[in-house]
Amino acid sequence: MSKVPADLKYTKTHEWLRTLPDGSIEIGITDHAQHALGDLVFVEVPEAGRAVKAGEPCAVVESVKAASDVYAPVTGEVTAGNPRLASEPEAVNTDAYGGGWLMRVRPTPGGATAALMSPAEYEKLQQEEGD
Repeated sequence: MSKVPADLKYTKTHEWLRTLPDGSIEIGITDHAQHALGDLVFVEVPEAGRAVKAGEPCAVVESVKAASDVYAPVTGEVTAGNPRLASEPEAVNTDAYGGGWLMRVRPTPGGATAALMSPAEYEKLQQEEGD
């Protein structure tokens, strides 16, 4: 089974969320997702200042197998896209929960949030999907 860090929240569309000390949210794709995609060759992340809505596509990851949308798990404003991924998309494969983060978002107070899952709930989802 793929790695599922206990300190994160997850979505059914295989994004992870980490709340940072300043209250912003760091977002990436899970180890499960990067394994399913294979070697990433291109990552498009949103620019700082872009408004995102929970559940809407906001980034793209592309591998030799397929391109896949990444969905915003929260409504808010992007404060940073990971600049490293423009030249090193493989960072998502090698460090999905660290240096391979995609974006940071300042959530809108009272804004919409996609249905978030605990690590145990996400592990159950992976089992149901046959990981």
